[in-house]
Amino acid sequence: MTAAQRVLDLFAGPGGWSEGLRALNLRDVGIEIAPAVCATRAAAGHTTIRADVAAYPTTPLRGKVTGLIGSPPCQTFSAAGLRAGNDDLPLCHQALDDLARGHDTRERLRATCTDPRSLLVVEPLRYALDLRPDWIALEEVPAVLPLFEHTAHLLSATGYSTWTGILNAADFGLAQTRRRAFLIASRTRPALPPEPTHADGGSPADLFGAGLPPWRTMLDVLGCPPGMVVTRGNHTSGGSRFPTTGPSWAITGRARSWLLKVGNRPTATRRRLDQPAPTLLFGKALNDVAWIDADGTPIRRLAVEEAAVLQGFRPDYPWAGSRTKQFEQIGNAVPVTLATALLRTLTPAALEVAA
Repeated sequence: MTAAQRVLDLFAGPGGWSEGLRALNLRDVGIEIAPAVCATRAAAGHTTIRADVAAYPTTPLRGKVTGLIGSPPCQTFSAAGLRAGNDDLPLCHQALDDLARGHDTRERLRATCTDPRSLLVVEPLRYALDLRPDWIALEEVPAVLPLFEHTAHLLSATGYSTWTGILNAADFGLAQTRRRAFLIASRTRPALPPEPTHADGGSPADLFGAGLPPWRTMLDVLGCPPGMVVTRGNHTSGGSRFPTTGPSWAITGRARSWLLKVGNRPTATRRRLDQPAPTLLFGKALNDVAWIDADGTPIRRLAVEEAAVLQGFRPDYPWAGSRTKQFEQIGNAVPVTLATALLRTLTPAALEVAA
């Protein structure tokens, strides 16, 4: 990677953005602090600095970064969490304004936050103002959109073209209806969102071109390359073997009627195999992301390999850490297909892999 192609990935995670860049013949250097995540990145061949993004100095990086990526931890803002970040929104807005004025008040404001992690959402602006990369791509849960809009306003004042909004990963070929907030910015070209490649139910051809194919389903993507996956039963040394060609013809003849259930409440989301998955939420609900029969009978928990494919990773991606840590990494990652689509709008066309 030459100096003209240096991409810095804040809160890098296991490699969603990194795999998206790899599809465009680009690579990043990630900053990540979690040991298991760093181990996953190393096994996947992604360069990583193990460090705290909030404490890492920007001075040594000046003049060396062309692209900046950031996916701050979302737990404090996520609907699956306690949403302590909502109480901290005014402090986050203040920190953004202070950074834009050249005043670093992060330490003081962090001490007054309900959850100190909330303030991590301002870190990309600190890096952007110090490093002035050519382009920026940020991702978070939808609740963070007002902070992204604020950040975009501050970046616009320094010469960036910006766009903020919500994208559904299903519109870009992921078999999962995952909605996330994005901010994209560029100093060299108009910042525009990627054009969808799929649509709910598909769309017909018109005078402007061919229509879009329908959203991909779990059945579509779990038909991965032939092979066997071994899943361990709960608290057993055994497990089940099923072909990675998909659960639709695995274990039982009734498998085509399987549904994926996410959550343990009576109102938990259920999706058929011929539909995209709902947003995959793990964490405390890890054991409640499971296959059930049409009558609600539990079959087995979702396998790591299946979760990875539903997030856009290849089935043999080298996840490190405990089962819990692996699922956490998958659930927190940017879907690879969406990362590729978005990064293609920002990176120089000459560097892209031929389609």
